[in-house]
Amino acid sequence: MKNKKAVVMLSGGLDSKLALRIMQEQGFDVIALYFNLPFETGCCNEKSSFNFLQISGIRIKIFDCSKGKLLQEYLDVIRHPKYGRGKGINPCIDCRIFMFKKAKEFADKEKIDLIVSGEVLNERPMSQHKKAMEIIRRESGLKGRLLRPLSAKLLEPAEAEKKGIVNRNKLYSIQGRSRKKQIKLAKKFKISYPNPAGGCLLCEKALKKRFEFLLKREMNEKEVKLVGIGRHFLIDKCWIVLGRDEKENKVIEKLKIGEKIIPKTPGPTAIILDKCRKETLEKIKKLIKAYSKGVDLKERKKFEKYLLK
Repeated sequence: MKNKKAVVMLSGGLDSKLALRIMQEQGFDVIALYFNLPFETGCCNEKSSFNFLQISGIRIKIFDCSKGKLLQEYLDVIRHPKYGRGKGINPCIDCRIFMFKKAKEFADKEKIDLIVSGEVLNERPMSQHKKAMEIIRRESGLKGRLLRPLSAKLLEPAEAEKKGIVNRNKLYSIQGRSRKKQIKLAKKFKISYPNPAGGCLLCEKALKKRFEFLLKREMNEKEVKLVGIGRHFLIDKCWIVLGRDEKENKVIEKLKIGEKIIPKTPGPTAIILDKCRKETLEKIKKLIKAYSKGVDLKERKKFEKYLLK
């Protein structure tokens, strides 16, 4: 069959790269979709995805959820998840439904029936067990149109498989957290891939209190950049972030928001995101001093009650 087309969800990680190569092997013209999410960290980023696609000569569509309307839509998904959260504040199932709905809208405009994902059955505890994967497929409106080639033989066939457009015999039955089979496939397809690293900040249990506070605010795209860096404090209803090192200090200093305090002696740059009274400002100055180089650690303990962990 000529002109077979598919939309492939691409994170930059190994699984999604393999899914893309599998579809190419079956003769599909592929368009990759990349979602730039505001709270993800680690190896699977836009640069990694773009380099891979540039080498492969594949068209990419980027959904930038770190700013504007898409950011606010994404924050609403986090605030009001239908299918619960993980150990942190992560609404993994709702997050994937959000992305797949956007993918469906794009595919419909492009008149493409098949949407492909690199998801592996039982690889992730919250969103990749069988029940969750079925919920995601149903809620995103992709029943019959969603193909997960790495685990396809363990799942209900997509319409493209039933019609013979996709050869099910050339798909896979990978499941679980081991990457041995994926690494073997990577060698077959001559794919270089990053080591697993980082992840989603929403999954960090230690940041739950911080996110709960910040999600109540109407965060903008500049404030979102502060979420994963620094030490966060709430003093007299005033949000303050201190840089933990020189690199974070520079990030804070470049942001064109809030009021900044840059100490003359070695110490953290502070950014104040709310209007505060004079007495609060004096507390903040003491806070900066407590976290400056060479200060007794006992001084920091006075401010632990204000930490947004």
